[in-house]
Formats: sequence, structure tokens, C-alpha cells
Amino acid sequence: MPSFHPEPPFTHGQADRTAVLLCNLGTPDEPTAPAVRRYLAQFLGDHRVVEIPKLLWMPILHGIILRTRPAKSAAKYASIWTPEGSPLAHWTAKQATLLRGWLGEAGHAVLVRHAMRYGNPSIASQLDALKAEGATRILILPLYPQYSATTTASVFDAVYTWAAATRNVPELRFVNHYHDATGYIDALARTIETHWKHHGQPDQLVMSFHGVPERTLHLGDPYHCEARKTGRLLAERLGLREERYRITFQSRFGKAKWLEPYTQPTIEALGKAGTRRVDVVCPGFTSDCLETLEEINMEVREAFLHAGGKEFHYIPCLNDNHHWITALSRVAQQHLAGWPTEAPTAAALADARSHALAGGAPAGVCPVAH
Repeated sequence: MPSFHPEPPFTHGQADRTAVLLCNLGTPDEPTAPAVRRYLAQFLGDHRVVEIPKLLWMPILHGIILRTRPAKSAAKYASIWTPEGSPLAHWTAKQATLLRGWLGEAGHAVLVRHAMRYGNPSIASQLDALKAEGATRILILPLYPQYSATTTASVFDAVYTWAAATRNVPELRFVNHYHDATGYIDALARTIETHWKHHGQPDQLVMSFHGVPERTLHLGDPYHCEARKTGRLLAERLGLREERYRITFQSRFGKAKWLEPYTQPTIEALGKAGTRRVDVVCPGFTSDCLETLEEINMEVREAFLHAGGKEFHYIPCLNDNHHWITALSRVAQQHLAGWPTEAPTAAALADARSHALAGGAPAGVCPVAH
């Protein structure tokens, strides 16, 4: 017999709500080796992230990687941790709060929560919370502009797993990508233009996207093409000639060939070739995190200066930029189309309750939501 989670209590006259769940990758709860170990076990144990048969991969993961990597990674997390905690957790939570306000101002009385694919708050726990708040329609909106099976599809997997253990599954919609959305490209461009207004322009702008194994491209993952399209559209919006910018891929893990060119070797080569100033922006990351603040702004910065470069500028992610929140709200509104998003009136709820009671429904908590 299948086992389903208990349904939240329902009272007739309770409003059916529409909701948006913003989903990001995740972060350890704290910058310690035990917390990082828990996080990496979940992250690197995902078959979407590491496509190696579990029989071969699990002994390597638990026997080697989770014994050696957590302490090193914890030190890196500690270097970017803030009084508010993890930067990625801070910005993701703020984006959810701002999105709720933006949608409200546009007349959409929807619930908005955020969740992490790995770590806390989990996707399952936030879906449970939305159901408890009366959500019967939920839009899943990943904070990944470019689709990848390693990120976007993994979020969808977590939703499917939750749904498989849920008796009364709400209506669900999924946003695959928005890598070429005009508002998203414009928000990126405005962030860069603001930086250049105060600091001048570089010799080279490097757009660094998170890398994935090259084999995923040949197996049909569109991530490489969508990342390059984002880069091209951003360059066009900024009016940059081809020789003024580079599109690269960072965060390579393991020995397999990943998407090229790699970020750090590219920037080191620029330094050795006499390029004086490089600016780096990470368009695929909507919130600053370990990969941007430590890998790019610390490790890659040091590599460029050591290679002979003179000036390195890291341009922060979109974070709580109001142009970005506007763009995100437009993506949400596009995919919410056709769903009721206005708050029901008290009279309408009272009328629905009176009809239910007249039909024999219990006056208190009902075991079945109608």
C-alpha cells in the first residue's frame, strides 16, 4: 500500500490560493565541516548532478570526497559568510519577499515562498507549507535563467517526488527557462552599466557561467546554447564588439572535460597577454554565492593579478536589483496567466461556506478539501 503524507486541515469557506515557489540550488546551514558534509552528500548524491552509476559513485562519494572535501569547503564558505548568514540564502529569501510585493502591486494576491533544492528550507517542506496556507495552484519558478538537467530538472524531480507522496496534489506549473527574456537581459545590462558609470569600462568583459560536463551538450542538454545566447544578447544590449568580451564556464569538478573555455585559464591568459583590466560578471547566477564571491572574486582575481593583470573588477549578481525583481515578476505573471490570482471577497467565501453547509458539510474541519 502506498503511504501518503497527511493532508492539512480544511474548513469550508477557506480561500483557494495561488502560489509561486522560488527555487534555488541551496547552501549549508552554517560554514562548518559537518554542515557542509550534509549539504554535499545531498548535492553530489543527486543523479542529475553526477551521472555515474550509484554502485560506482557512492563508495567514492562517501569513502573519499565526504571525508576530505567538507573541511576545505567550510573554510571557503566561512570566507564569504555574513552576519545574515549565507549570501545565497539571504538574497533568495529577499527576492521572494520582493516578488510578493511586486506581484501584489500588480493586483496578484498570491503566496510566495522560497526553497532550496539541497539544504533548507527544502522544496518538500515549502510545498507542504503552501498547501497548509490553502494553495491549490503552485507555480514552480527556478532561479536558474538557463535550463539544465543538472539544476532545473533536478528541482522538478524534487517536486515530482513530493507529489508522489501527496494524496491531494495541487495544480502545478513549471518554468523551464527565461535566458532570453528582455527584462532579464536588461537588468543584467543595467547592473553592468551602473558599475561602469562609477568605475569606467574594462579592456575585457568576461561573462562567466557555471560549467557542466561537455557530454551533457552532446546528449541533448540545451544549457550551453542558452548560456551563449544570454551572453550574446547581453553583449548586444551593451553595444560591445566581439573582441571586447568573452563567454566562459567556471566551477569545473573532476577530471572529465567540461564546457569550454574555462574561466580561470582564460583570465590568466588575458593577464599574461598584457590585458590591464578585466571585469567579470556571472549572468547565470541570480544571487551571489560561493561560486561568485569566493571562486571568482577571490581565486580568479588572484590568478589574474598574479598573471600580470593590473585591475580586476567583479560585478555583483542581480540580487535585489529592482530591475531584476521587475523582470522576475513579469516571468511569474506570464506563467500565472489564466489562474485566479485576485483575493476572494469575504462575501464570496461566506457564500461558498453556506452552500457547503447546506449540502451537509461539517461546520468545523472537513477531511476533504472541495
